[in-house]
Amino acid sequence: MSELWIALQDIPAEGREFHFTDQSLWTGPMNEFSVPAKVGREFEASMLIIPQDDGYLVSGSFQGSILLPCGRCIEEFELPVEGEFDSFEEHAKAGEVLEDECRLRMTAGQPEFDAAGFLWEQYLLALPENPVCSEDCKGLCPNCGINRNQGSCACAREEGDPRLAVLRNLKLS
Repeated sequence: MSELWIALQDIPAEGREFHFTDQSLWTGPMNEFSVPAKVGREFEASMLIIPQDDGYLVSGSFQGSILLPCGRCIEEFELPVEGEFDSFEEHAKAGEVLEDECRLRMTAGQPEFDAAGFLWEQYLLALPENPVCSEDCKGLCPNCGINRNQGSCACAREEGDPRLAVLRNLKLS
């Protein structure tokens, strides 16, 4: 996975803003984790890091788009991906072992922040569970495989479970 560690020791009390346009922050993990998507509109991110007594406030946003297959009709479409984030990253206490999920590390006695890992996590959180090209996408016919958005087929439509047929005409008052 792409790595981008930001040294935190020289950040002033009012904070420092960082801008990211390097596409490898997103394409590297996409390739590594075999994500079936390509970058459409290039990603940009901004991040403000403000030091606190016991950690760092991290806030910002990112935006871009990806090209991926629809979850219903498998046609490629462009999905805008954007998000805003506000997080507090806590220092490890003396003698405490940092967890694997921790985004802060100490290198030569100086704290560093894993910006690449943080941005990738925010990207994943912004993705929909089942991306579709449109809400009214009709998908593929389960019998012949034709894209129902582009035409219709002669396949018989299944009316549901025949054991429940008696309930179809049930009227509730």
